[in-house]
Amino acid sequence: MKIGIDIRTLMDRYYGGISEFTYRLLKNILEIDQKNQYILYYNSWRNVSNRIPNFNSANVKIKFTQYPNKVFNYILQKGFKTPKIDQILGVDRFFMPHLNFAALSNNTRLILTVHDLSFLRFSEHFSLRKNIWHYLINARKLIERADQVIAISENTKNDIVNLCQIKENKIKVVYSGIGKQFKKLNLEKSEKREIRKKYKLPQKFIFSLNTIEPRKNIIGLIQAFELYCRESKNDAIDLVIAGAMGWKYKEIVKFWQNSLVKNRIHFIKYVDNKDKPILYNLAEIFVYPSFYEGFGFPPLEAMACACPVIAGNNSSLSEVCAEASVLVDSNNPQTINQAIFQVLNKEKIKQNLIKKGEIQIKRFNWRKTAREYIDIIY
Repeated sequence: MKIGIDIRTLMDRYYGGISEFTYRLLKNILEIDQKNQYILYYNSWRNVSNRIPNFNSANVKIKFTQYPNKVFNYILQKGFKTPKIDQILGVDRFFMPHLNFAALSNNTRLILTVHDLSFLRFSEHFSLRKNIWHYLINARKLIERADQVIAISENTKNDIVNLCQIKENKIKVVYSGIGKQFKKLNLEKSEKREIRKKYKLPQKFIFSLNTIEPRKNIIGLIQAFELYCRESKNDAIDLVIAGAMGWKYKEIVKFWQNSLVKNRIHFIKYVDNKDKPILYNLAEIFVYPSFYEGFGFPPLEAMACACPVIAGNNSSLSEVCAEASVLVDSNNPQTINQAIFQVLNKEKIKQNLIKKGEIQIKRFNWRKTAREYIDIIY
């Protein structure tokens, strides 16, 4: 059997959550299934072949088209419904790991993963350009067209049902996995010294890893840290915020620059994937007060590295983090501050979170995820 897979998210120079999801899922599917043929597809006017991973599988072929993306998406795929991607690949089933423009033949089976519908619930958290992109993609119509929809959480499934009026029996929830590289490490002094030097890290720090944009509630996190500094009078710990700069990042940077504790807040921008486990291991706690997430990889990655987690009590975060984290009201910096104070100052709470985190992450396994996807795709 020949199966087409959309790998356009793997063209990104820096991997975000969806790119990482696509890579890990596909890697595990191909390691499990050596029999069926997989045709991986992307479109790019520029040569991005050096960004596409080499999966080293005999049953994998990569095909691509070379249209300018705006022409391909808005004019050809959206306007003229051509070229048919399934016909380019010679397949009768096509898996899309993310919402995107895709013209397909009517008889081609489409399997679609939906990560979240935050752009429908909170359009104010997205730029005008992103909102136009989502509008033109027409997520509702694409979801209706899909023969099988995979939601990455129960929260996302509920959003699909409620916002797109899709029947529940068309949607299957499949949790994503957590990479094996995320674990408790026995770091040598030289390794710690090297990472601290590379990212200019303080000796002790609270850690947060996000795209720097309004939806991630970075300003709320800074406000909570300001409260912590004022109320605890603890000057031995700083706040480290990692992640690529996203939409409206300048407003966040300006807020940081005006902070009375600016010198204790460090933005280290994009972190190399190989360094993430080390940062989680070095951190005292991990704080993730996002307003909305379809799944939320970073809190689970932190748990896997034995780092206690504080997360927003909303969307999928309360579902995937559950009792293995301290759940807080993301709209209230004081509750975030109180949680930080408790975890940092009460060793019993901290150790309890670490133990519960070890149990919680066992629910999220890429091998299990890949097998569920294989069953659905076939």
